[in-house]
Amino acid sequence: MPDSPINLTRYARLSALTAVLILGLKLGAWMLTGSVGLLSDALETLTNVGGALMALLMLRLAAQPPDEEHAYGHSKAEYFSSGFEGMLIFLAAAVIMIEAVPRLLAPQPLQRPGVGLAVAAVAAVLNFAVARLLERAGDRHHSITLQADARHLMADVWTTAGVIVGVGLVMLTGWLWLDPLVALLVALNVLWEGFKLVRESATGLMDAAWPEQDRLTLLQVLEEFRSQGADFHALRTRRSAAQRFVDFHVLVPGGWTVQRGHDLLEQIERRLAERLPNVTVLTHLEPAEDPLSYEGEGLDRVCPRDHGDIF
Repeated sequence: MPDSPINLTRYARLSALTAVLILGLKLGAWMLTGSVGLLSDALETLTNVGGALMALLMLRLAAQPPDEEHAYGHSKAEYFSSGFEGMLIFLAAAVIMIEAVPRLLAPQPLQRPGVGLAVAAVAAVLNFAVARLLERAGDRHHSITLQADARHLMADVWTTAGVIVGVGLVMLTGWLWLDPLVALLVALNVLWEGFKLVRESATGLMDAAWPEQDRLTLLQVLEEFRSQGADFHALRTRRSAAQRFVDFHVLVPGGWTVQRGHDLLEQIERRLAERLPNVTVLTHLEPAEDPLSYEGEGLDRVCPRDHGDIF
């Protein structure tokens, strides 16, 4: 049985505690070596701490039940978490660039790089383990907050790997300029990850339609009921973090009783709930023979008549 949003906060707490631990390790690696690459890695991890704390707050808010002012619940709070994390990433990238450019112009020798790399490697392994855990939990519970946190941590893993390679090359070649160059490359990668998080957050806040696979599942379910004399149009979908919302018109023969139409709608809603967790369905029953029933057909966003895969 899927966890409720409030139960998902345990993942956010784990992420926050791990981020604090890893931040300490990376700062220690930087202080041991003086590597601006390792400093950039630590600064990127600092955004993990802020993102995890924001995720914890937003998951708690998203778990609150609907009230008079928020009849559809508070699930959109999760988008604020991913957007906030994206903005933190932008800030980290700016700081990395500020630190790296002077060192690129005037390279500095590294101190005890071997010890620093070992510490950074331990941090990367911890990050990878937590990222995989959050990714699985986010996918299983359809939580954009956990998914965003997992992607951020995986970006941190690749960042650390890049820094380790850069510092290792400095040790092998003696080319000190490689260290700040790697830091600048890290900053560019961090900017790209931040952009993706902010874009996804904005998409969710603007009531984006369901992903293609979910829309196909919806169409497959509706097709099951066409044999009972029903037809459908004016389908619209939107998503709000883990919650899905869909509304559509159901056309049935005008001679049907109200009870028969009601029973059909109940069957459709139950079937959708079986195939698509966390779905809220709004239907409108109409007589198929009445021309006025087709005035809303132009609202169709999911079910075009020429959809060859389904109809």
